[in-house]
Amino acid sequence: MPPWRSIAALNNAEWCNAVCLTHGAQTTVDEVAWTSRTRTPPYYPDAVTLAPDVAIPELLARIDSSAGCSIKDSYAALDLAAHGFEVLFDAEWIVRTSGEIEAPETSPRWEVVRNAAGLEAWEQAWRGHDGASGIFRAELLDDDTVVVIGARSSAGIVAGAVLNRSRDAVGISNFFSNSGAGPSSWGGCLALAGALFPASPLVGYASGSALDAARAHGFATAGPLRVWLRKA
Repeated sequence: MPPWRSIAALNNAEWCNAVCLTHGAQTTVDEVAWTSRTRTPPYYPDAVTLAPDVAIPELLARIDSSAGCSIKDSYAALDLAAHGFEVLFDAEWIVRTSGEIEAPETSPRWEVVRNAAGLEAWEQAWRGHDGASGIFRAELLDDDTVVVIGARSSAGIVAGAVLNRSRDAVGISNFFSNSGAGPSSWGGCLALAGALFPASPLVGYASGSALDAARAHGFATAGPLRVWLRKA
């Protein structure tokens, strides 16, 4: 069996890096972790571990570990409580290795987002009215490892996701489905992902009802992860 958790963690770190670089973050990666010396944009961690046996003092020395710092513990192996962190959430790495899926007939039309105006509309649909804006910058569209996709109806963009290609898999993240998308959004999303990246395994992470939906569409779990947050 391929080491899917390691593959998914590295893929996710590469996606975090792509987003953070568009915000001018000072990032680095080695066999232990991906880290940013400067604070990352909202919803993105300051570190993603890439090994289970990370030395916590050395990891914290690589980042701004003040209040608001978050760490994605890819193996759910660290005890950061003694360093002032609390568990933000637990999740499972997921992988889908099965074949292509046909887009449901009832699915809205999925397409690639290709310009800055489209990305702005996509982010608005993703975040709703309360989330932080300006996280996904137009420079992302120039990254040939990143593809932003969305589902469009007469009401505009109603669902979406991000795909990022790494050496061993394609990551799927930031999936959302609004009330106008209907129940078949996952199927339409996976159909376009399969068309864009034929025969590529898909990896990501999910929890709760999102994990249930992923499992219903052919994903298997590859191990737990944990996200820690340092509060004031």
